[in-house]
Amino acid sequence: MDAMNKEMLRLALPSILANLTVPLVGMVDIAVAGHLDASAAALIGGISVGSLMFDLLYWNFGFLRAGTGGMTAQAFGREDWDDCAGNLTRGVGLAFIIAFALLMIQWPFQKLIFLFVGCSDEVRSLALEYFYIRIWAAPATLSLMAFRGWFIGMQDTFSSMLTDVIVNGANVLFSILLTFGVSGTGFDGLGFKGIALGTVLAQYSGLLFASCRVALKFGNVFGNLSFQDFKSAFNGDKIQRFFSVNRDLFVRSVCLIIVDLAFTAISARFGDVLLASCSIMLKLLLVFSYFTDGFAFAGEALTGKFVGVRWPQMVRQTVDYTFGWSMGIGVIFVFIYAVSGMSMVRLLTSDGIVVEATRAFMPWLIFFPLISCPAFTWDGIYTGATATKTMRDSNIGCVLAFFAVWLLGMFLLSPKGTAAAHLFFAAYYAHLVYRSLYQTFCYRKAILGPIR
Repeated sequence: MDAMNKEMLRLALPSILANLTVPLVGMVDIAVAGHLDASAAALIGGISVGSLMFDLLYWNFGFLRAGTGGMTAQAFGREDWDDCAGNLTRGVGLAFIIAFALLMIQWPFQKLIFLFVGCSDEVRSLALEYFYIRIWAAPATLSLMAFRGWFIGMQDTFSSMLTDVIVNGANVLFSILLTFGVSGTGFDGLGFKGIALGTVLAQYSGLLFASCRVALKFGNVFGNLSFQDFKSAFNGDKIQRFFSVNRDLFVRSVCLIIVDLAFTAISARFGDVLLASCSIMLKLLLVFSYFTDGFAFAGEALTGKFVGVRWPQMVRQTVDYTFGWSMGIGVIFVFIYAVSGMSMVRLLTSDGIVVEATRAFMPWLIFFPLISCPAFTWDGIYTGATATKTMRDSNIGCVLAFFAVWLLGMFLLSPKGTAAAHLFFAAYYAHLVYRSLYQTFCYRKAILGPIR
C-alpha cells in the first residue's frame, strides 16, 4: 500500500469509528426513557421531539466545524502555527457568542417550533422539560464543533474520534446514572430530567477533554503566543475571511435543512404506513453516510494541507484517492443493500404491512450509494479548499432542483400513495445529482485555479 493510501486510511478510519458511536446515544436515551415507570410512549415522544428541536437548532451551525477545519488545514500546510492557533481561537470564540444568543432566544425558539410540530400536551411538556435543561450545554456543544474541525485540519482525526467517544460514552453513563440513581448511595435518580442533564454533563466532559488534548498534544502551537497574538486573531483580514467562509457554509447548512425538513413534511402526507417506510429508508441511507463521511473528512484534511502550500498536483492526487475510496465503499454498499436491504428493514420493524410497503422502494436504496457518493465526497474536498462560494451556490441550486422535480411531477402526474413516494425519492435523487454535477463542473476553476 502506497503512502497516500496509508494516509487516507489513517485519517478516515477514526472518523468512521466515531460516526458509528453516534446512533448508540440516541438508542440509549430512548431505552432509558422507555424503562421509566411513567408512560413510555409519552417519554419516548418527549425525547424524540426534544432531540428534533436541537437538531434544527445546531445543524445551522455546522459551519463551525467545516470552516475551522478547512482554514486550519491550509494553515497547517503552510506551517503557519500562529494561524492554526488563531483558527481555533476564532472558532471557539464564535461558538460562545452564538451559544449566548441561543440561551437568550430559547423561549421564542421553542414557541416557534411548536407552531409547526404537533404533539400531545404530555409529550410537549416533556419535550420542553428536556429542552430547557439541555440548552445549557450549548456553549460546550458548539465549541466542540470547532474543536472537531480543528483536529481534522491539524491532520489528527484520532483526537477528534477520542473526543466523540468521550462525549458519547459519558452521555450513556451519565444518563443512566442520573436517571435511575446508584444503588446503595441513597441517590434514587432524577427520572426523566436525568436524561437531559446527562447530555449536558457529557458535552462539558468532552469540552474539558478536547481542551486538555490540545494543551498536551499541541502545546507548541499555543506555547509561544502572547495575549496580543490572541487579540490579533480577531482583527483584520483573517477575521474577515473567517466570517466570509462561515457565512457561505451557513447558507449551505440552511439549504440542507430545507431539504431534510421537506423530507419529513412531504412523507408525512403519505399516511402512516408510507411515512414509516420513508423513515426507515432514511435510517438505512444514513448507515452508508457514516462510512463515506470518514473519507470525506480525510479528503478535507489533505486537500486543505496541499492547498495551503499551493501544490495542485497533490490536490489532484488527493481528489483521485478520495473518490477511489469513497466510490469503493459505495460499490460495497450497493451489494450490501441489494443482498441484505430487506433484512435490515425487518430489524427496524416487525410490522408486515410496513415491510411490504418498503419493499417497493428498495431500488432507490440500492443505488443511493453511487448517486450520493460524489456529492458527499466533493463536500469534504471543497471544505478543505475553502471554496465555500461554490458550495453555497451548489446547495442553493440543489434545493431548487429538489422542489422543481417534486412540484413539476405533482403538477403533471398528480401521483397518489406509493407513486407520490416514488416521485419524492426521484426529487431527492435530483438534488444529489445536481450537487455532484455542479461541483464536478466547477472543480478546476474553484479549487485548482486559485493555486496554479
